[in-house]
Amino acid sequence: MASWLPETLFEIVGQGPAPSKDYYQLLVTRSQVIFRWWKISLRSEYRSTKPGETKETHEDFLENSNLQVQVALIFGSRILDYVFNLCYGKFDFLERLSDDLLLSIISYLDLEDVARLSQTSHRFAKLCLSDKLWEQIVLSCCDTITSDMKALAEDIGWRKMFFTNKLQHQRQLRRRKQKYGSPREKQP
Repeated sequence: MASWLPETLFEIVGQGPAPSKDYYQLLVTRSQVIFRWWKISLRSEYRSTKPGETKETHEDFLENSNLQVQVALIFGSRILDYVFNLCYGKFDFLERLSDDLLLSIISYLDLEDVARLSQTSHRFAKLCLSDKLWEQIVLSCCDTITSDMKALAEDIGWRKMFFTNKLQHQRQLRRRKQKYGSPREKQP
């Protein structure tokens, strides 16, 4: 399965903690952890400082506590934990799937499971609230969707369309027709 992985497993850039203006990059490849830095200073003794780079194998990174402390200070302990997992070979293949593929998978879940999934990460929260997902859910649950209903869903959002009752839909459709006219009236 590791052959399915891209060469670059993880990359993050950031600025050092205040008052530092230095920039850092952390790159995790299949075989190495690469830590790069760029010193930004107005002091004359640091102006000629060249960018630096440290390359470690995964095994060496796991033993290099100085580099681990630097990563934790700049990027935080959660990033350090994630890099540890990558170095140990614990890959999150689900995180690597495209949004379209995940939306297709999520659309088969029960609504309660969609609600639970939305609480697991920022990415899944965004996907579970997306109009693309709710359009798939509405189209799979409803037998007939008229062009007026599709237009209304585009206006108010597919999720809201799903959770709105039939009477409210009729009122909204009537208001929409009064405001825009029906699609049939626009045709010559």
